[in-house]
Amino acid sequence: MNRWLNRANQRVTLLSAAALLVGASLFGQVLGFMRTQVVNGNFNTTGHITTDAYFAAFKIPDFFFYTIAAGALGVAFMPFLADKLQQGDRQSVWKLTSGLLNLLGIFMFGIGLILLIFTEPLLRIVVGHNLSPDQMHDAVTIMRLVAFNPLLFTISGILTSLQQTFGRFFFYALAPILYNGCIIASVYIFKNNLGLVGLGIGALAGAILQLLIVALGLIGLRFRYTASINLHNAEFRHILRERRDSIVETNRASALRPGAITVSENAYTLHLAPILLIGTAISTAAFPRLNARLSQGRPDLFRRDFLSVLRAMIWIIVPVAVITFFTRAYLARLIFKNPQTDIALVLQFLVGAILFRTIYAIISRWFYAQKDTRTPLYVSLLAIALNVFLAFTLAKPTAAGGYDVAGLAIAQSTVAAVEVFILVGIMLWRDPKLFDAEFWGGVSRIFSVTGFTILTTYIMVTLIPLAAADRGFIKLSAKLLAIIIPTLVVHIGLSSLFGLEEVRPVINKLKALVLKPVRLQ
Repeated sequence: MNRWLNRANQRVTLLSAAALLVGASLFGQVLGFMRTQVVNGNFNTTGHITTDAYFAAFKIPDFFFYTIAAGALGVAFMPFLADKLQQGDRQSVWKLTSGLLNLLGIFMFGIGLILLIFTEPLLRIVVGHNLSPDQMHDAVTIMRLVAFNPLLFTISGILTSLQQTFGRFFFYALAPILYNGCIIASVYIFKNNLGLVGLGIGALAGAILQLLIVALGLIGLRFRYTASINLHNAEFRHILRERRDSIVETNRASALRPGAITVSENAYTLHLAPILLIGTAISTAAFPRLNARLSQGRPDLFRRDFLSVLRAMIWIIVPVAVITFFTRAYLARLIFKNPQTDIALVLQFLVGAILFRTIYAIISRWFYAQKDTRTPLYVSLLAIALNVFLAFTLAKPTAAGGYDVAGLAIAQSTVAAVEVFILVGIMLWRDPKLFDAEFWGGVSRIFSVTGFTILTTYIMVTLIPLAAADRGFIKLSAKLLAIIIPTLVVHIGLSSLFGLEEVRPVINKLKALVLKPVRLQ
């Protein structure tokens, strides 16, 4: 057991960390996809959507976690830990971690009490009176069950940030897999007695199990907890800031029509998968390296590594965005299990958000690695204001000149693009030589290859259309694979032909698999 824990806690290389996180994220996203699909399949039918209560119940707890706690975790927290670790000052690492645990733990416990006591009034702020009495009862019960999940996620997040600073990613990668697994299990355990409410029990159990697993990652670190909050520490004060969630979108969706929340959340789940798989996983793996470069006083290596990761992420996410656009109807059918054109329509307009939010994941870390949390914070506040304005402007019934639920997706993609362009502009103002000719040359070749990728995907979708009678995971997955595989083969092959360095690890791995000799006994 100890040998297994020590191996799980070993420091890994950037490539190994990226492979681990992408693999774990892929598995986690498959489980997350299955979670939504299982919920839809067991509680929704065509023309009768009952899961608005389930999706609405998680919005406010998630809102408080992401806006209050999430920004104070990894991206804002880790650079300070990296500095202290580089100096060999583990005592300060323990104190900073303990201080953040104590302060946010107390605060999020208070938030949990507020969510528990004022559940129904808070829900009515989000969804108004657009849920039936039975749905509102289910939403209130679920939200009370998960009221303290933000506290559990906050503690888990701080502990995984600490472990990532030491280059240890195993338990961070494992935690969301367990969380999704618990919710899936709760569907089958509680479907026939508690119904939707059972999903709240599954989410609570998943959050507790996730924290217990993350805590195992401390065994190899010899972490020393102290019951103190050092608010006079300048670094500690500088850590506390940031981020947002989609509570406005839920409010607007609930005002449109019954089922709009479920449509919006299903499309959001589909668009979030590549962002987490590529943007979050790869940037999380690269972040400790970026922190270390600046702690070592090597801004040249920091710039080189940042541009290398950014180019790789663009090379990966562009074909994914293309595939998502052309296969949106297949994906909507797969996740909802029944024809659902609204989900496909919303996902179509979220493709821009997939591209720009993936890029944002690494660009924001350019600022955080330099201990600049203010710039992304201020830009995020501007983005929030723009998102609210666009959501209320665009998400109106079509009879009133709006775009219905699709208006929320248009707003999200627009805001994601604006946020990235503003941050890139600030980066160029601070470092005019950051994006050199080699970088732009590589990006231009990536988009040249993308033209052929688009053509290939279009041809495959035309040859393998989605029929009205297509149902089932196996049949839909087979069609998707028949479209995706040729698209990726063209993208990889032409990338190699165009001399893109991002394709080299892929080609080398394929060569090793194909040409590796087989030893005969």
